[in-house]
Amino acid sequence: MAEFPKVPAEVLAAVAAGSYYNPHAVLGQHLVDAAGVTDPVTVIRSLRPLASEVFAILPTGAHVELSHLSDGIWEGHSTLGMQDYQIEARYEGGPPWVSDDPYRYSPTLGELDLHLIGEGRHERLWDVLGAHHREHAGADATTAGTSFAVWAPHARAVRVIGDFNGWHGNGHAMRNMGSTGVWELFVPGLAPGSNYKFELLSQSGDWVRKADPMARYTEVPPLTASVIGETSYEWADAAWMQRRAATDPHNAPMSIYEMHLGSWRPGLGYRDVADQLIGYLQELAYTHVEFMPLAEHPFGGSWGYQVTGYFAPTSRFGHPDDLRYLIDRLHQAGIGVIMDWVPGHFPKDDWALARFDGQALYEHPDPRRGEQMDWGTYVFDFGQPQVRNFLVANALYWLEEFHIDGLRVDAVASMLYLDYSREDGQWLPNQYGGRENLEAISLLQEVTATSYKRNPGTVMIAEESTSWGGVTAQTSGGGLGFGLKWNMGWMHDSLQYMQVDPMYRSHHHNDITFSFVYAFSENFLLPISHDEVVHGKGSLVSKMPGDSWKQLANLRAYLSFMWAHPGKQLLFMGQEFGQRSEWSEERGLDWWTLDQPAHRGLFTLVGQLNRLYQANPALWSLDNDPAGFRMIDGGASSDNVVSFLRYDADGNAIACFFNFAGMPHTDYRVGLPFAGAWEEILNTDAGDFGGSGVGNLGQVDASAEPWGGQPASAQLTLPPLAGLWLRLQRVSTSSTTGD
Repeated sequence: MAEFPKVPAEVLAAVAAGSYYNPHAVLGQHLVDAAGVTDPVTVIRSLRPLASEVFAILPTGAHVELSHLSDGIWEGHSTLGMQDYQIEARYEGGPPWVSDDPYRYSPTLGELDLHLIGEGRHERLWDVLGAHHREHAGADATTAGTSFAVWAPHARAVRVIGDFNGWHGNGHAMRNMGSTGVWELFVPGLAPGSNYKFELLSQSGDWVRKADPMARYTEVPPLTASVIGETSYEWADAAWMQRRAATDPHNAPMSIYEMHLGSWRPGLGYRDVADQLIGYLQELAYTHVEFMPLAEHPFGGSWGYQVTGYFAPTSRFGHPDDLRYLIDRLHQAGIGVIMDWVPGHFPKDDWALARFDGQALYEHPDPRRGEQMDWGTYVFDFGQPQVRNFLVANALYWLEEFHIDGLRVDAVASMLYLDYSREDGQWLPNQYGGRENLEAISLLQEVTATSYKRNPGTVMIAEESTSWGGVTAQTSGGGLGFGLKWNMGWMHDSLQYMQVDPMYRSHHHNDITFSFVYAFSENFLLPISHDEVVHGKGSLVSKMPGDSWKQLANLRAYLSFMWAHPGKQLLFMGQEFGQRSEWSEERGLDWWTLDQPAHRGLFTLVGQLNRLYQANPALWSLDNDPAGFRMIDGGASSDNVVSFLRYDADGNAIACFFNFAGMPHTDYRVGLPFAGAWEEILNTDAGDFGGSGVGNLGQVDASAEPWGGQPASAQLTLPPLAGLWLRLQRVSTSSTTGD
């Protein structure tokens, strides 16, 4: 009689409990050498608790009877070799239950994938980890089902639980794939749409239930399960993507409309909002829209800045393909898409990334490195290769799978400094005794370099609030490698200036001009973001001094200054029409404000600013080159006047004048680089914008009379609280050419 190798009782018990690290070594089918038998025999084992009889059904229809070993594990033998089969289990008083066996399938991860994961270098990590509906080969044929893979190196066992198994994972224990810490299982027949989580056995013996870190789709919060997703979307933005790859966004026009999707017009999902948003952005002529974070997050009041699902668009607004549709439509309308990305920290929710396999994994284990006290969140362990891989791949995921045109990286300063918002004794210095977070610096360099290499034409933007050097310098020279940096200094100083009554602004003139000193030290973007209109700061228009007319006039002048200043521009939603109430994510914008003519005038101005900006390369083509800027007069503090020139590479000039005084300046002589006819292309005091109509009748004639260091000059009327842009129409034949 044949004698087959026996499985130790303790292993059988662990397999039955779903706590064995390699259930595939026991369950499924295996060729074994049996004593007394010449040829190898196929052993089939299956876990079917409470069954009274169990059979393996072969492709021929033959039934192989299985005998009960222990703990609900059944075993049978075949001499027909490895075959595809199904398991039929019979129960007292019930019909037979026929199902496929997850344990007869080989791993869905290859050796190269595991090697790259082990090295922390898998740039398309989302293709191999997480849940994927796919065809997978058995012994003879392929079967449709869902593969699961998760990185959990500290776990003693991992099970998949979900609505497909009643949230009991004993029958869906995963196999450990070796030193990489990856666990894997293929579940045949499992289709997209099912909810699931991972159940992990910690080193301390506790089972913890976790959402999939690589889930690409989730339940709608406050529900927390991951969802088996599948994309069937067919993109139609090939022309946009081709143009993008051939364009340098850092030296192209970029004016950004920042928005919180949930409170722009509440109730609209990704698909619903497309037509309305596109029409609105086209009316305002913005080049880009920036969405506050759209990755899944549990608490709406975090605005998306506390992420739990880094690879899943929030389900609040629809399926991931609905977001693809929105982005595709925006691209077809000629509008770029930027999204906020949050690699600096994540929340402590016990069902998400925190203590993922029972102990610190994604977060640094030492709270002096691994916790962000200000926000009550954990900080990623930036030196851990697999964590770095998770973050680098996540940035690439949004750029490549959703055609995002740029990422604005949130709170970079919190990543760069080990003592960020910490007192003495609350932080650990780096290996050289310094306060710089060397691992985070390396991560940011890897993210920016890899993103630009793989996705030409995209842009990486840093929200960095300190004077860290080289944020936009190339990584090859030790820089962080970003394309643009938010100019927080400009934002702070200019808003501080604008909040002063015009009567006293002459004493604060340096606040409005200081940014010119360092305007080309980095590649800058000028932000008036959501951060400036929340938490008691009031709206942008409410920061302006004076009565309602003066507030709007100040704001018009300020925005014209912002659009003319070197650097790209970003304006948060609602400020384009002067919403007076502070923004709240709990309600929509005050759209009724647009019914007021003065506020409609501001809206019209923003659209005109964007159109003039894009039509005149002098305002953007040399944004990052000092040759594109020259001061006319930065010292007219007693007049509250600031004036400068913007140039393009061909020497075409726009002369920009700003009167921040509460009274007009008539017959005001200004220096200009050329004598001749200058066209007044913008006057924020025009009646169409809600102004008083003071101006220069559309044209200014400059003579060859030197003034203020310029070879020509003209006399202007500068309206109160207003900005003027002049463009050279015709050079005088007697003009002295400026250099």
